[in-house]
Amino acid sequence: MFSKFTPFTFVLLKIILNKMKTKFILPILSLLFVLLFSTSIWSQERASIKGQITLKDNQSPEKISVILKNTRFGTVTDSKGNYKMQHIKAGNYILRISAIGYITKEIKINLSSGQVLIQNAEISPDSEELTEVVINGGKKNFFAKKENQQIARLPLRNLENPQVYTTISSELLKDQVVTNIDDALKNAPGVQPLWTSTGRGSDGAGYFSLRGFAVQPRALNGLPGISNGSLDPANIDRIEVIKGPSGTLFGSTIVSYGGLINITTKTPYDHFGGEVNYTAGSYGLNRVTADINTPLNEEKTVNLRINTAYHSENSFQDAGFRKALFVAPSLSYKASDRLSFLFNTEFLSNEATNATMLFLTRSTPLKVHNIDELGYDNKRSYTSNQLSIKTPSYNLQGQMFYKINDSWTSQTAVSRTSAKSEGYYSYLFEATASFPTITQGVVFGRYINYQNSTTLATDIQQNLIGDFKIGNMRNRLVAGLDYFNRQITDNGTGYVLNGRVYIGDDSVQNVNENVFGITNPSQYITTGDNGKLSKNATDALLAGATVNNSKTKQEVYSAYVSDVINFLPSLSAMASLRVDRFMNANNGGYNQTALSPKFGVVFQPILDKVSLFANYMNGFTNVAPAEDINGSTRTPRVFDPEHADQLEFGTKLNLFNDKLYATFSYYNIKVTDRVYNIRNSATDVTYYQDGAQNNEGFEAEIIANPIQGLNIVAGYSYVDAGVTKGDINTVGYRPTSAGAYNTANLWASYRFQNDALKGFGLGFGGNYSGENKITHGLVTGTFTIPEYTVLNSSIFYGNDKFNLTLKIDNIANADTYDGWSTIHPRNMRSASASFSYKF
Repeated sequence: MFSKFTPFTFVLLKIILNKMKTKFILPILSLLFVLLFSTSIWSQERASIKGQITLKDNQSPEKISVILKNTRFGTVTDSKGNYKMQHIKAGNYILRISAIGYITKEIKINLSSGQVLIQNAEISPDSEELTEVVINGGKKNFFAKKENQQIARLPLRNLENPQVYTTISSELLKDQVVTNIDDALKNAPGVQPLWTSTGRGSDGAGYFSLRGFAVQPRALNGLPGISNGSLDPANIDRIEVIKGPSGTLFGSTIVSYGGLINITTKTPYDHFGGEVNYTAGSYGLNRVTADINTPLNEEKTVNLRINTAYHSENSFQDAGFRKALFVAPSLSYKASDRLSFLFNTEFLSNEATNATMLFLTRSTPLKVHNIDELGYDNKRSYTSNQLSIKTPSYNLQGQMFYKINDSWTSQTAVSRTSAKSEGYYSYLFEATASFPTITQGVVFGRYINYQNSTTLATDIQQNLIGDFKIGNMRNRLVAGLDYFNRQITDNGTGYVLNGRVYIGDDSVQNVNENVFGITNPSQYITTGDNGKLSKNATDALLAGATVNNSKTKQEVYSAYVSDVINFLPSLSAMASLRVDRFMNANNGGYNQTALSPKFGVVFQPILDKVSLFANYMNGFTNVAPAEDINGSTRTPRVFDPEHADQLEFGTKLNLFNDKLYATFSYYNIKVTDRVYNIRNSATDVTYYQDGAQNNEGFEAEIIANPIQGLNIVAGYSYVDAGVTKGDINTVGYRPTSAGAYNTANLWASYRFQNDALKGFGLGFGGNYSGENKITHGLVTGTFTIPEYTVLNSSIFYGNDKFNLTLKIDNIANADTYDGWSTIHPRNMRSASASFSYKF
């Protein structure tokens, strides 16, 4: 038995030695020793147990999990429900039988030496899995919602997956009265806001730092889902933040080197039900949502669900608003026992003003180095409600599932997504012009353009998903083809200067005479802003601007395969590979091919309770061509794909009958072949592709139900990032996308259990962010956003029919900012009240 696993051990060891630093080797060798030692002990066990598991609803009893609790012994049933476990020591055990959608059964058994025990059992459907309108479905740890096939494109449980991911459930979003995607993502360890939604064409959605790399929420049900504005959470069933370079399964179009953000939407179910909600709050917040589900035929094989929301809100600043209307119909159709269809659609009409963005200099020494020195009043928006931008978008998805046989399923998916930007977009950029008499404070130029851009993307996927055995080894395999097409049409204008903004404490006279060029005291400007913020005045400025007339097209053809092999019920390995052919019709056209491998190993010393994992993952980016400039000479440059390689190990826990979920991991991500340029002037620019970056860190996540009624979500992240090779101005410095070194999140919710207060509850939590170097370089110096702690609390009352929640966010009214070489003020203290009725 020992020799049976020796080849696998040597292959895994070779990968580790080639890829990992010395500090990785000792923990992994220890893990391998445990595996081999456990294999030797396993071969000495003497008792056996076998039997047949049946399902009360007469469904196929294949692949039901049968384990001995608190041991490493376990198996799955065959197509007839039969199972068998051998070489078990004599003693008392608990046999645990479980399957997704069925009530777990536990049976006490006693095994004596040499005994062959026959133990049959029957399990029943779990109503919690079959309906979405039961309050928490009787589930105690109701913030835990880990399982989703989209994450690995395979039916893998969290403990079986060597990749780390965080799931944010719709139950948690309701508990926190979340009305926007930014607040939803505060519940994921290691995710930090970098850049709020701007609405500008092709990349106007918000940016977040994930393991120190910038990422946008671009995946919807595992498929591309593009937005140029703020996403609405009304149709969210859960959000999966999938950590680490994920190019192997998801390509390069929706991921970053830090991972990806996938939104899983609500799906129809087989009976009538729903919920309506009204939320009102500070700054003119008015929000109405409805979630209605109904069968469309007597057989309940066709079901319709509609989620919709109307949202209106002003800003805490002197100007700013957002209005949105969201509609998301979805339809399911079960054509037969083998064939089913699912259609998901989302339509969002959104209009908002630009968020305030102060861009700091990127090429000259900074004049100020922190918020105190800047002296910015965060109530100032430097815009007007006349200058808004509309960002309508839609996502259309159709999926077909066909069960070929008991081992193989076909999944065909087609998606069409569109995002448009039309309106005024502006930002403030630190002026490079010299103002000798201005000795304190900063002068910004306001730049504005009229956006008129449309992004249209199509994706077609075909997956074959298998669950079969080769000998005694279980294989779960996905093989897929993917075609992605994206077109961007831009007919917006160029940028024009719309006045200057002065922030600082210099005298009114000095600023007016030397910044605004006003010498008559009767015409002095006291607001520090000489821009024209009416629609008519802005249109007049833009009348002479150039108009873009560009259309770009990208196509990506991909094939991928991923196999998870169970050598033992407690030991599995993942091997995956993707080939990606990137074709760009712009700049004369160019094509690139990228390979992206992925490997992982999982050992469960206590089956379904504790897992130890390690992974190697790869991600890549296709880089557009550029030109070296030397005076009047231009030399075209074509670049190879950039690559990121991650090594990670850690542990996952699922203890105390699902009352405690936890993940602890250490990762190291190295980016190579990074493209950068050195710009000495407008006529002296040279590109290079030998840049490198290294990010490493630690993450911890806990989802717990320690006592009845108390649910806790907590997380911590540490990110150390640095440029290791490239431009001398950045080598040795922290990248601006890295965010803070330390972040933490917490939310605790308690529902009273005694009769007198039954139905009442309290919620409390918040977020911590350490100092954030949003600008950091040899030439510019450092600008640091200070650390902050934001605390939130709520009180609520509810039963099976209705729920009322009162919540206060940012109780201490702390000044908070995010940034990515930019400064953006975030919301101050606010209060909200939310009422829901279920039917």
